[in-house]
Amino acid sequence: MNKEVYKKHNSFFSFKGKETDIIKQTYKRILNAKKNKLGLESLSQDHQKLLDKALRDLSNENKKIEEPIFKLTENVLAEIASLPDKYLLKYIVHRYRYEIFPKTKTLDDYPPCLQIEPSSICNFRCVFCFETDESFTNKKNGHMGRMPIDLFKNIVDQAEGNVEFITLASRGEPLASPEIIPMLNYTREKFLNLKLNTNASMLDEKKCHAILSDSVKTIVFSADAANEKLYSQLRVNGNLKEVLRNIELFQKIRETQYPNSSIISRVSGVKFSSEQDFDSMKSLWSGLVDQVAFVAYNPWENSYLKKPNSIQTPCSDLWRRMFVWWDGKTNPCDVDYKSVLTVGNYPSKSLNQLWLSESYKTLRETHLNKKRSTIKPCSSCVVI
Repeated sequence: MNKEVYKKHNSFFSFKGKETDIIKQTYKRILNAKKNKLGLESLSQDHQKLLDKALRDLSNENKKIEEPIFKLTENVLAEIASLPDKYLLKYIVHRYRYEIFPKTKTLDDYPPCLQIEPSSICNFRCVFCFETDESFTNKKNGHMGRMPIDLFKNIVDQAEGNVEFITLASRGEPLASPEIIPMLNYTREKFLNLKLNTNASMLDEKKCHAILSDSVKTIVFSADAANEKLYSQLRVNGNLKEVLRNIELFQKIRETQYPNSSIISRVSGVKFSSEQDFDSMKSLWSGLVDQVAFVAYNPWENSYLKKPNSIQTPCSDLWRRMFVWWDGKTNPCDVDYKSVLTVGNYPSKSLNQLWLSESYKTLRETHLNKKRSTIKPCSSCVVI
């Protein structure tokens, strides 16, 4: 494998979850749900076929070595453990789509994951982030803004029942949106897995309650170091003491007022420097969150200025996720943070029309034909 490539999916450099061996127990739960047809009626015929494929993989009955095999990773097992049995079969189907479709280059009517951007504005200038690109953050260039609540509701209404994996985050800090609390309230009980990524600097008591009120399933606090000096060097404008205090508040509210919450909390950092120590990260954060992780560093700070590379492998995100920016502009990835490759605008086109658009089709075919070098910024991007 080319050392310069970046596997964005399953990019955990280090991962520390709770010490439980639940693979057999989880598989037993899934089989029991299938036997009792729990939620089976909510699956289309096509999705029932996907369920059967997933179960064959999980039972080790799939002997075709050349086919991608569906597996349950540690973070996925934690997500399953948080779900009632009636949602297990649907979750497995959509996790299968998320994991396997990008490998088999399979499309159906909607993306396995939809990333919605409440805000492209961020109060940090992390050294490994494109927010350091002044041509992006300059308000005159039109990239900075916050999503109106009506547009957000429109997107959620169309995604509900069609996309089960939603991420509220993209180019900016989602808690910078003044509408974030009504946004979270509007998503309540609508998706199997809604993930919120935040630097936690703007977290307060009201936002904690909104996050814990059965909308967010996974909350990811972005932090990369366990000491103030290194943290401040990496997350410029950030204050580790403030972030730590806010996450402590979140955990206190969770324990005292939402003791039955199934939310998964994670501190996740970018492994950018040899100075970053995972043991010290675990020591600081393990008592406050369920999971601690590092993800591999993706050099995307300014993909437009980097030299072309020799990578020919198609980008998996073209079959995994779609991004809707704060203004409805829709994009295939966030390495292209200035939307050179935009596939259209929502709601001028529906999510389905955007996902299956001619622009997307051409981009996918170009990657499949090993010609990503003819497209900017794909030519200098290392994501596969």
